[in-house]
Amino acid sequence: MDTRSRPFRSVLYIPGSKSRALEKAKVLPVDAVIFDLEDAVSVSEKEAARETLAQALAAGGYGARMRIVRINGLDSQWGKDDAKAAAQMGCDAILLPKVSDPADLDALTEITGDVPLWAMMETPRGMLNAAAIAAHPKLQGMVMGTNDLAKELQTRFRADRLPMMAGLGLCLLAAKAEGLVIVDGVYNAFKDAEGLAVECSQGRDMGFDGKTLIHPAQVDVANTAFAPSAEEIDLASRQIVAFDKAEAAGQGVAVVDGKIVENLHVATAREIIAKADAIAAVSA
Repeated sequence: MDTRSRPFRSVLYIPGSKSRALEKAKVLPVDAVIFDLEDAVSVSEKEAARETLAQALAAGGYGARMRIVRINGLDSQWGKDDAKAAAQMGCDAILLPKVSDPADLDALTEITGDVPLWAMMETPRGMLNAAAIAAHPKLQGMVMGTNDLAKELQTRFRADRLPMMAGLGLCLLAAKAEGLVIVDGVYNAFKDAEGLAVECSQGRDMGFDGKTLIHPAQVDVANTAFAPSAEEIDLASRQIVAFDKAEAAGQGVAVVDGKIVENLHVATAREIIAKADAIAAVSA
């Protein structure tokens, strides 16, 4: 399943130190899990968390959910040992925090070898270097770290996220140019389903593949927002049928609902159907 059809609607952070949470993640309807060894783990639990997480991943049971391990930064006292441990955990990818340039990923690759990498995009320098970071040969995905970015930018909170738009846009452009997955940052008010839905809708409109989440209560909202709607699926199906008929008649375009349908629209329509099929498969 390629990255344009594989669903990443909901990407839930789970503390690598909490056995109960690690077990619960096996039954949550999320598309991916970020098993966190960084922010969600206290200093006193850092080393034990590696073993707890390694045991959980070895036991399996996460099904089709993508398993991503977020390590501590390589400039921390835990980062290198995290990287060595994560490389042996059989995870699908390793997520490096605060990636500012491709050299950060080079340093991680020296430890982790061929394990795919994801990058946390959460610093001003990372925003400015997004294109070079996205082009790294081992990188498969980007995660927006909007809390840290807001701190670094010294922004005020706005529901429309206007202060974030430059950084979000740069990372989106970089990820799309390289065919990477890119998921939006977290929504901190985990009891505010309405606010989450608004921010998810904004992220989906911008082109993000999904949303990082901090609480299971947020999963359904994200899954709905980042899945093709029934209306989108219906339109896509009709566009494909109409274009196929037009082509068979020797015409280069079709008309659906009073609008021209060309090759590019059909390509998008096929992606929508593929995404819907992939979601149905992982939800079965």
